[in-house]
Amino acid sequence: MNRIAANPIPYWIRAGKSREVFDEAFRDLRDVGFDAVKADVPDDMTPAAYAEWIGGYGLAPSIGLFNSPFDETVDVAREVERARRFAATQVALGLDRTMVSSMSLPARMAEPAVGAGFDAGRLDRAIDACAAVCRALLAEGLRPLHHSHVGGVFETEHEIVRLLDDLGPDLIGFGPDTGHLRWAGIEPAPFIRRYADRLGGIHLKDCFADFLDPDSRRGLTYQQVQRTGRLWAEPGRGVVDLVAVLAAMPDGYDGDFMIEVDEPSRGHSKRESHRVSLEWARAALPAPG
Repeated sequence: MNRIAANPIPYWIRAGKSREVFDEAFRDLRDVGFDAVKADVPDDMTPAAYAEWIGGYGLAPSIGLFNSPFDETVDVAREVERARRFAATQVALGLDRTMVSSMSLPARMAEPAVGAGFDAGRLDRAIDACAAVCRALLAEGLRPLHHSHVGGVFETEHEIVRLLDDLGPDLIGFGPDTGHLRWAGIEPAPFIRRYADRLGGIHLKDCFADFLDPDSRRGLTYQQVQRTGRLWAEPGRGVVDLVAVLAAMPDGYDGDFMIEVDEPSRGHSKRESHRVSLEWARAALPAPG
């Protein structure tokens, strides 16, 4: 069944991932009416305890995310072991897939969404490292899906296509973020259609036009652009053609629809942002099935 899930990023992005922060997020998501939440199990909590915790708010675990720089700063063997532990936790929650992403390369956080500091050798090494992590996840029963994200080593269309095409569908599926694709200059709907047969998850994110032109954000870091409140928009209120995105998705899509607004748009509280987002989702998304 296709559930409507939320990623409560705006609650912890500045305050940190404390239990108190998540309790506030879960209360709001419950009251607004979400079905599920991104599985983000604290290091000191067992999967069973986490499931009981979010279940107390009427929420179920939805697709999580394994994040790695996948660059020269990581030890691949350690990342593989970390992926195995992550997979065991996710599988224990009853999940069969995960997003896999790269974030937070310093040069790209300083100059986001333009492929800053591209290095062909680094891309080759990153693809190899991601392949090793994907094999580990698959061995534990968790299907990896590449998740696009500005600021990482797989940021531009060329880099994402290289990863997906080099590794192939048996090793990695597709779990895009519509907002991050659009910010990086990639039209989400045609790109989703291109890899529709590998689609196993999606983050439905919208964005305003204000900072999509690189000239409009010259000298601003990733975080500075995000904090303007004029980057991310609640779904349906920005420039991402989400109608086309939904039309591009394959019949029989069996994943969740995860709503994500990293920083509520200007004038919206975190709770109100989620309320507006869910209102759009209930009107726009296909009936569960």
